[in-house]
Amino acid sequence: MKRQVTRTTTKSLIRSLDRRGTRSNMSPPVAQKGAPIEDPSVCDICGSVYTAKTWRRNRPVPAKMMDAAAWTVCPACKQAKSGKYFGRVLVRGANAMANLDAIRARIANVERRAEFTQPERRIIASQWDGTTLEVLTTSQKLAHRIARELQKAFGGRARYTWSDQDGALTAIWQSDTRTERA
Repeated sequence: MKRQVTRTTTKSLIRSLDRRGTRSNMSPPVAQKGAPIEDPSVCDICGSVYTAKTWRRNRPVPAKMMDAAAWTVCPACKQAKSGKYFGRVLVRGANAMANLDAIRARIANVERRAEFTQPERRIIASQWDGTTLEVLTTSQKLAHRIARELQKAFGGRARYTWSDQDGALTAIWQSDTRTERA
């Protein structure tokens, strides 16, 4: 027996096709904050290129695109210049001082890997005070990744605390004397 397909117009179908009050572009509201950035744009400071709604670095750019590009400062460079951070890593422990060069090299490698695909994720500052290495990052994710990579590479323990006021992450990596690896 052959089924006959009929088109019905129900209230739910009519309501689903009504688009009043919706955004014309489907980008998330957080991406719509502030003045829109021209496409393409190039950062004066770091050389990152903004195209197709993303910032990229170390990618080949056609010459005619560079001629039409607007020169601006990317959000990561603005954030680094202002000193505002959303991630903070504290490296502590007896063996942190002994392995300080290896720890700094590992942190630099993690930053380099993150920056390749997402140039907004950077280290703003790194300071050693004799007992603790404090690393400030532009994003929570980079701070979390650094603490996790230190834990994987050198053992120890990582703890994470998020702030209620601004959402910043404080990651504390404590080296362990029993499981120290170089």
